[in-house]
Amino acid sequence: MLADPPLPTSIEISEKRDRFNRWLHRSYYQTTGLHHFISRRLRPAGIALSLVFVLATCLGLGHQRNSVYQLFSLSFAMMLIGLPAAMIRRAKLEARRDVPRYGTVGERFRYGVQIQNTGKRMLRRAWLSESPPDPRPALVDFCVIKEPGEEERNHFDRNFVYFRWQWLLLRKRLFTEIPSQSEICLKPGHQTRVFLEIMPLRRGVIRMHDLRVMLPDPFGLFQKCPKVKAPASTLIVLPRRFPLPPIELPGGAAFKITGETNTNTIGNSGEFVGLRDYRPGDPLRQIHWKSWARTGRPIVKELEDTHYPRFGLILDTLSTDRSDVTFEEAVSVAASFAASLDTNESLLDLMFVKNEAHIVTVGRGVERAEKLLEVLAGVSPERIADFKPLARLVLRHRDDLTSCLVIFNGWDEGRAEFLRDLTQGGVLCVPIIIGKGSKPAGVPGHWLESGQIARDLKRLPSRLSADF
Repeated sequence: MLADPPLPTSIEISEKRDRFNRWLHRSYYQTTGLHHFISRRLRPAGIALSLVFVLATCLGLGHQRNSVYQLFSLSFAMMLIGLPAAMIRRAKLEARRDVPRYGTVGERFRYGVQIQNTGKRMLRRAWLSESPPDPRPALVDFCVIKEPGEEERNHFDRNFVYFRWQWLLLRKRLFTEIPSQSEICLKPGHQTRVFLEIMPLRRGVIRMHDLRVMLPDPFGLFQKCPKVKAPASTLIVLPRRFPLPPIELPGGAAFKITGETNTNTIGNSGEFVGLRDYRPGDPLRQIHWKSWARTGRPIVKELEDTHYPRFGLILDTLSTDRSDVTFEEAVSVAASFAASLDTNESLLDLMFVKNEAHIVTVGRGVERAEKLLEVLAGVSPERIADFKPLARLVLRHRDDLTSCLVIFNGWDEGRAEFLRDLTQGGVLCVPIIIGKGSKPAGVPGHWLESGQIARDLKRLPSRLSADF
């Protein structure tokens, strides 16, 4: 009897899968590039006419009907005239974008473009459009990052992972462009102002460097899309923010005698304590003129220093899930609190880990809240679980902190140990945990279900409790 052939080893299966993934990536990469090239130059009317042409061609095979031949001839003639007419169009333009500094994920914003016709021909029937950077993922991302719910798809979809490719394209796309609404007509040497709109899809820094002018043919079937000479512009896209109910964190203002730490001191506005001799640097409005006249030496009033509350906003940046869905939700929750908490009468410290522990302080007399949003726009996830640097940073400032809002990206034993270290160190913590499904038993703090963040944030109590 013949022996059974040996079964392939796991290493051989892995190598075959890697080769297959490389072939898939190359095929999807080239096909997506070709589709983008054609779709940008083929207008909706051209797509409809192409369908009519194909239909007339199929109906005309084996049938002698004059109406079908007329439809075929008309569509073919329009395509034959429209395509060369679009290709011979020329435009020589220079432009300058007036882009605001900030944008927000999911919110359309409008900006102006100053455009000048530097050519020798009159420009008619033209529109502007801003093209986003290439969203096609690299081979490493295509092989490592999986689409959420991919394991539930059928065998064919799991092997050819086309839906993963589409999901990665959408995930890496920075913004959706909206072409200019008004038609551009410019004489040589003249200039005008055109308004464009884009919809940011991801937080971070967007570099806008691909401004195109669309030049259609007389029938509106095809268009040429030459690049406009324009300096690149940078836009900071802030994280998405959710509406919050009126929130009050544990802790409040306090009065302390002068000489204590002044990290959260905002001037001398407390009650009168006594009189003392003048010291260089004392404000003139605190001089007690009657005592000076009586003693012959300058005397000043001593007041209590008002110590406003100083809150901590601790962001858990650890993300072992390569899709980073809950991580992005955690950043949005942190941005929502950073934008909603009143920093006119308090200080707010954002603490997180990005290669190392960082702290950014905003509030009265320091920085505006927009600084925190700008920092959160550039926060990236950490892949190695190490909460010790962040714990050391928080505990180093525990004497100045009134309370801390800790936003966790999931829940496990490492995060539980981090929270225990803070509470045992004397830090008053309010944990907010983002996770999938309903809140498991024994999990402390306030639970936000992933995918239902806006709903659960509205259900938070007006006074967040640190009891857990």
